[in-house]
Amino acid sequence: MFPAEGSLGIFQPIIGSWYESLKSPHEFQRRTLLDLIKEYEKTRYGKNYHASEIEKVADFRINFPVIDYGGLNPYLAEIKNGNYAAILPEPLVCWVMTRGSTGPAKVLPATKTHIEQIFTCGARALINYALRKKDFELLTGKILNLNFPSNVHTIVSDGQTITYGYSSGTYARLNPMLNKVSLLPRQEEIDALGSGVTKADWERRFELAYQQALNENVTATIGVTPVILSFAKYVKRKHGKKPKELWNFRALFCTSVRKIQFKYAPALRRYFGQIPVVEIYSATEGVFAQQLDDLPYVTPNYDKYFFEVKTGQGTKMLHELKRGEWGRLIISSCMFPRYDIGDIIEAAGKNYFRVIGRYKALTLLEHRLYRLFFGWFL
Repeated sequence: MFPAEGSLGIFQPIIGSWYESLKSPHEFQRRTLLDLIKEYEKTRYGKNYHASEIEKVADFRINFPVIDYGGLNPYLAEIKNGNYAAILPEPLVCWVMTRGSTGPAKVLPATKTHIEQIFTCGARALINYALRKKDFELLTGKILNLNFPSNVHTIVSDGQTITYGYSSGTYARLNPMLNKVSLLPRQEEIDALGSGVTKADWERRFELAYQQALNENVTATIGVTPVILSFAKYVKRKHGKKPKELWNFRALFCTSVRKIQFKYAPALRRYFGQIPVVEIYSATEGVFAQQLDDLPYVTPNYDKYFFEVKTGQGTKMLHELKRGEWGRLIISSCMFPRYDIGDIIEAAGKNYFRVIGRYKALTLLEHRLYRLFFGWFL
């Protein structure tokens, strides 16, 4: 399943512990939780819930409540006033916002550790693919940048007026590996086109990407799945050719929406060719899992985040779920303990999972009907 340890080379620091965590998820989740608790002890939130007294998962569940974005709002207000230690273990680097595709956009802080984890876990999908396929040309070509702008609004934080924007663009701008080596166009060039997200705004961004990439060795793109598909349709409509006729894409690394393999992958391949569509389960709050092999599932980053699932039979650790079990995902990260991210996740066995969608009545109904008619397939 995994590349030989000796073959990891310079990629060992990025990907080695992920492979090891998939061999021993229980042990790695225990270590991750203990590391997180040490950080929570530094915050007022953690002290209020007696983080220093926690020695096992059961204690963590008893002491710390599950919190959603609405519950975070009072603490975010304190962070804006300069009191980051209300809930964050370290100062924030910037503010970022979600796309708001399933509701009002959320605005969240991002710390140094959080951003480092975004970069590390975000790179795992690319590196794992290159190692598994022995396709290192992927890492030497240009990566098409189709991200959202990172300079959209301003916020007064700790007495200063700060510009912030969408998380995808912000993370691309702050990532030194992508921005200085292979990302095309640079995020600063995208930001210079303005902060709008109308059809005309996106067409300007797509045209910039098309013109810069036209004579380049573009091997991949990584980003929000519907945007990647929209770019392909724009190129075909405006320039009369599909991306597969212009570039030698090795793979597409798709994020930020659910059902990527079943809903989006067939359409993407019509435009980009019969290439792998590699799924990454990411959000503004973190990069939580990525595709390990050719199976259409994701595997968690057990070494960076602590995962629980609220099921009909109670709350369980994610790796304890049996094939076919599903529920509401709760994630503890370097920023927030026991955060209800609002997604439903289902186990496919052997550390394979699929994210079904947002926790909404329609999604629940759709999933129950699917299981009723196709449950034999699970």
